[in-house]
Amino acid sequence: MKKIILALCLAAIATAAHAENGSLPMAAKPEEVGLSSTQLKRLEAATKQNIDDGLMPGAVMLVARRGKVAWLSVQGKRAPDSDDPMKFDSIFRIYSMTKPITSIALMQLVEEGKLQVSDPVAKYLPEIGKMKVGTEAAGPDGKPVLHLSDPDRAMTVQDLLRHTSGLTYGNRGTSLVHQAYVNAKIGDRTATVEEMVHRLSALPLLFQPGARWEYSVAVDVQGRLIEVLTGKKFSEALSERVLRPLGMVDTSFQVPAAKLARAAQPGQKPNGPPMTARFKVDDGAKYESGGGGMLSTTEDYLRFTMALANGGAFQDQRIIGKKTLEFMTADHVGNRPGRPDGFGFGLGFEVHTRLGDSAIEGSVGEYGWSGAAGTTFWVDPKEELVAIYMVQASEGDTRFLRTQFRTMVQAAIVE
Repeated sequence: MKKIILALCLAAIATAAHAENGSLPMAAKPEEVGLSSTQLKRLEAATKQNIDDGLMPGAVMLVARRGKVAWLSVQGKRAPDSDDPMKFDSIFRIYSMTKPITSIALMQLVEEGKLQVSDPVAKYLPEIGKMKVGTEAAGPDGKPVLHLSDPDRAMTVQDLLRHTSGLTYGNRGTSLVHQAYVNAKIGDRTATVEEMVHRLSALPLLFQPGARWEYSVAVDVQGRLIEVLTGKKFSEALSERVLRPLGMVDTSFQVPAAKLARAAQPGQKPNGPPMTARFKVDDGAKYESGGGGMLSTTEDYLRFTMALANGGAFQDQRIIGKKTLEFMTADHVGNRPGRPDGFGFGLGFEVHTRLGDSAIEGSVGEYGWSGAAGTTFWVDPKEELVAIYMVQASEGDTRFLRTQFRTMVQAAIVE
């Protein structure tokens, strides 16, 4: 059955490649574009073992090189409580793989002259300019207290894009600032993006803007910036600027009723806690998180990654300028603390800066990002390769799964 399903998926892509609105042509075999079929079969077998071990119900994996889909694997089930097999058009919560889409849309506005990367965020969101830096110290009774002070400099748009803003996520620590995020319900799906920024502006910054890299709600704030500068709801702006031009027809913040049967769901680990999704795909939530709220398919995300790989355009639709993309995929963090060895961060993307230090194979200059449920992608300009990994796994297993996928794909490059 698995072979039949895979054959149908491959046939569907090959057929689409010859249609006017298709994606990419299929390579006759991986070796046609310098990849090893033997190694990719090893990856498929390792993934099957992960599914059998209960790490996720199913997976869709795709590697494209030199403008062709070189390899596609569709395995397992769409959901643990269903006999429905995983399919190429299954819809996944991509969580933080939303971030690069948001950052591309914001940088389009830079290209249009509506803001500059060096601008203070408060120029467009005045509330943000009122935020103080929170410094924790022991009080007279020995318990921690928070001292507030003015930031040394204003938070900039660049800080939002590269995660040096002073913002954080409430679940990334136990400090008084992190607790304040939790208490303020930052990211609550019943609020709008505008309401989130209003709540956020009343909280302290975790550190001085620009001082270090800290993963944060900064990309959600980018979403509000896009709303203010375009005068449109965030989802409408993304659809107009990125999704519709690229033909990403299944990428959204909510799955419509007609597509619910295609939504991939997390499973139950053997003898472990349930893999609880962070949100239901059809909960009607008002919150459109530019940092982690979208759902997408492998096909849709392939269209996005191919636009990146092609210097900002795909099928005659340009979403970003070539030089702007080069700027975005350069390292903007430098020697600031916070990033793992060998990896910097650009404007919306992690960037591989040094081999060896990172203990992860790849090319200097490759870039991409991942999602909380294990999804990941990267673009390797040197090897002319893009790879996409779509799963819905427990957060405790995602680092292993992503690293395994990445390492085994790199090992498939033979020429």
